[in-house]
Amino acid sequence: MKNSVKYVAFLRGINVGGHHKVPMAELKKELQKLELENIVTLLNSGNIIFDSAGESLSSLEKKVSEHLEKSFGFSIPTIIRKSELIYELLSKNPFKDVKLTKDIRLYVSFLRKNDNTKLKLPWISSDNSYKVIGKSDKTILSVLDLSISRTPKAMETLEKNFGKDITTRNWNTIERIGKKLKAGS
Repeated sequence: MKNSVKYVAFLRGINVGGHHKVPMAELKKELQKLELENIVTLLNSGNIIFDSAGESLSSLEKKVSEHLEKSFGFSIPTIIRKSELIYELLSKNPFKDVKLTKDIRLYVSFLRKNDNTKLKLPWISSDNSYKVIGKSDKTILSVLDLSISRTPKAMETLEKNFGKDITTRNWNTIERIGKKLKAGS
């Protein structure tokens, strides 16, 4: 494909708790119908690396989301980023100052649109179990401490402050995506 761009798509809400099942092999076949190339799925949670002609992110997100909804019979919100953003995120290593323990979880959330939240960052929950440590463009960085709260309201906090057009991945997943991107380039 001439002038192709490498992208990473993050699908929201598939294969969670036995609901909205999307087998990765079928997902790949459906994406090929959209003339996406070099498609690689990662994990079962809807992380896809692919190449496409350089069209706008919003039109690509809409095209993929609408096609998948028609194919699988339920809404599959899709947020797409250029691979450069993932490389940049990994090179900055935004969690380098976080003291890791077995109970610490590091998250990256992607917004479809830039928000106008009034949330002052860094933001810390009243019980100190959840912190939103930063936001850059349409990317939110957060830290969850499971030793303080086993039933955190982290995703509720994000949706309340940034809207429902959001999807979240564990930092380990972002690192795995980065490795796949490097291996494929």
